[in-house]
Amino acid sequence: MTTSYQPDGMPESADTEPDDAPHSTPSPRPRDPEEPSLLDVRDVTVRFAGLTALSEVSFAVAPGSVHAVIGPNGAGKSTCFNVLSGVYKATSGSVHFAGAELTALPPHRIAALGVARTFQNIALSRHLPVLDNLMLGRHRLTRSGFVSAGLRLPSARREWSRHQARAREIAEFVGLGERLGTPVGLLPYGVQKRVELARALCMEPRLLLLDEPVAGMNGGERLEMARLIGAVRESLGISILLVEHDMGMVMRVADRITVLDFGRRIADGTPEEVQSDPEVIRAYLGTSADQEDM
Repeated sequence: MTTSYQPDGMPESADTEPDDAPHSTPSPRPRDPEEPSLLDVRDVTVRFAGLTALSEVSFAVAPGSVHAVIGPNGAGKSTCFNVLSGVYKATSGSVHFAGAELTALPPHRIAALGVARTFQNIALSRHLPVLDNLMLGRHRLTRSGFVSAGLRLPSARREWSRHQARAREIAEFVGLGERLGTPVGLLPYGVQKRVELARALCMEPRLLLLDEPVAGMNGGERLEMARLIGAVRESLGISILLVEHDMGMVMRVADRITVLDFGRRIADGTPEEVQSDPEVIRAYLGTSADQEDM
């Protein structure tokens, strides 16, 4: 028996896989064309000293869906993510998230709205144990002031206990329940990637930005992460936007895919539509033979 992570609620007992294995990947859900978008990117352009990194890129992420952004190196994927998380400012265009305009907001304000991000290169405190790293993700939800926390007043201690219980619950969900006391730097690479995902989940996001979540993993670790991403979507209803080079994984988990090439959007559709798009095959997937291998 493991613990099923429920958003803003108590854990529920469920018969699942062993603690160190994520849940099975659910089938992608069909998108309702009438469903309003949680994230709406409209005509976003980014220029650096005359170089156009993104040119009028548009796409929409439906609530509770997995949306992938793919493209060759230099296509503008990272630039797109940096705009959505507030690291870069768009030269023009708009980004609406749950009715809020993001393009003028700093990263901490965007995070406060419910947008969490992981990074291609692991950004964890390697000398701290897993639980302490997860607690860093609870920071934006902390209400106790500096003085009350420093004096360890009863209200601050109660809040700390609640956040720690929540972090433990999320750790169980991603298969880290037995690793909470282990320094992150001693964990295998694939497990560290799960710690980073768990820390993002500790922010209680509505939208999760995953930057190459399986980069550097072996085959087994990639399958585990794919199952976990599916479980996050299915169990929590969190919308997921991911950048990834592993086409096998993208085609398995994504409901919809946006394809970039040289900063332009060249395709947007279901995995089946993207796989058969001649422009995508030419610019990114290579030959039709390569497509059949995905």
